[in-house]
Amino acid sequence: MTIDRKLILKLENLAKLELSEEERTKLRGDLNNILSMVEKLEELDTTGVEPLVYVNEEVNKVRNDAINNQVSQKETMSNAPDHDGTYFKVPKVLKQ
Repeated sequence: MTIDRKLILKLENLAKLELSEEERTKLRGDLNNILSMVEKLEELDTTGVEPLVYVNEEVNKVRNDAINNQVSQKETMSNAPDHDGTYFKVPKVLKQ
């Protein structure tokens, strides 16, 4: 498979790009080089090679989801510039 001008124009349209003719030519060359590298990799004999699932054997160490250092509602409201005892009061953000 080779990348031609028609395919570059289609990709440009799908990606919502506006490329100059020079950029199209460079992109076409780059994509053709990438395809040739992939074709070269396809020539390799991979029989007996296990697919790679993880790069390393490390296992994630997770912690318990526990509540720590909880602040009471009264303490929280004491820092609020304006509140009604239960909720913060903030200026209106949306305009009509």
